[in-house]
Amino acid sequence: MSETKTTTGSNPPAAKADAYRVVVVDDSAIIRGLLTRTLQTDPDITIVDSVSNGQLAVESVKKHDPDVMVLDIEMPVMDGLTALPKLIAADPTLKVIMASTLTLRNADISLKALELGAADYIPKPTSTGDIASGYDFKQELIAKVKALGAARRAVRPGKSTATVKRPGVSAPPSAPGIYRGAAVKLREAPSASITPAVVAIGCSTGGPQALFRLLPALGKDLRQPILITQHMPATFTTILAEHIQKLTGRPAAEAKDGEPVVGGKIYVAPGNFHMTVESSGAQRVIRLNQNPPENFCRPAVDPMFRSLAQAYGRNVLAVVLTGMGQDGLKGAQVLVQAGGTLIAQDEATSVVWGMPGAVATGGLCSAVLALDDIGPQVRKLAMRQAA
Repeated sequence: MSETKTTTGSNPPAAKADAYRVVVVDDSAIIRGLLTRTLQTDPDITIVDSVSNGQLAVESVKKHDPDVMVLDIEMPVMDGLTALPKLIAADPTLKVIMASTLTLRNADISLKALELGAADYIPKPTSTGDIASGYDFKQELIAKVKALGAARRAVRPGKSTATVKRPGVSAPPSAPGIYRGAAVKLREAPSASITPAVVAIGCSTGGPQALFRLLPALGKDLRQPILITQHMPATFTTILAEHIQKLTGRPAAEAKDGEPVVGGKIYVAPGNFHMTVESSGAQRVIRLNQNPPENFCRPAVDPMFRSLAQAYGRNVLAVVLTGMGQDGLKGAQVLVQAGGTLIAQDEATSVVWGMPGAVATGGLCSAVLALDDIGPQVRKLAMRQAA
């Protein structure tokens, strides 16, 4: 049986008429209540349904027209992974956030869900205490719902926000870090005399899906090391590196503090650690630290970009893929000032045009490309002096 309201000890702020519509799906009534109360603290979000399994979730999509669904993995009747393709078939524009506990098995399932069409994931709380003390979780969940809600409303084919079961609604509420419609400003293309010594990639929401398409396109013979900072918790980055190695046939692993940076290898920033590079004589080595989060993230893209600018100067080729917020912007400014080259994913192919939108509209990129065009461009720049 579905629930459309959850009572709390105090009344949440009234949701706006144009608030993002969310369905919460979890077999635990406690977790449904926690997620609902957390989301209802933001007036730009309204909970239109709360259900206990995937079958009810599919029915809810048809009935309530949500923008975003927070979907549990393990449930009776129909689990989240089974429900996901049915949900997307019911509404291809629906944005689904997979919610799972932090286990290797659930991390693996979550990444498979991303490949199947889920937009994002979030480690879910296991108790009231997690929510009460976990401001970061609250902020992350609300930010993801709003960013994905805005993205969903922007791409609904042939329908405007005002005409889809919401009479009188004129426009969606704003979501931070969305640069929709802003003008792209490009820098000059890099000099043909510059061959990158390292490739660096930063991404967040939608990043795993983008990486799974981009990295195989680079080929197995790319000589440069590839460093990746993807906003993810620790267990997830372990599985992400394994997936990347299987997909690309290149050595890929979570980075380890003090290991040398060698050509042809892919280094993934481990969850809860910033990944940087420093020079040690003629060698560059990986450094991991737990300095404060930047842009509310650890790992964050900014410290990686800053360190690469210092360690490699102009011989850095950096890519900013889909993601909410603007992590990477300040680091990209340092990197470009040092002579490095920056490419961003375009708005049309990004799940959320936040991170790439920030650098694309900030005049830092030499190219802003569709996802499937980034791999060939990176390969062209990295291999042009291979002969």
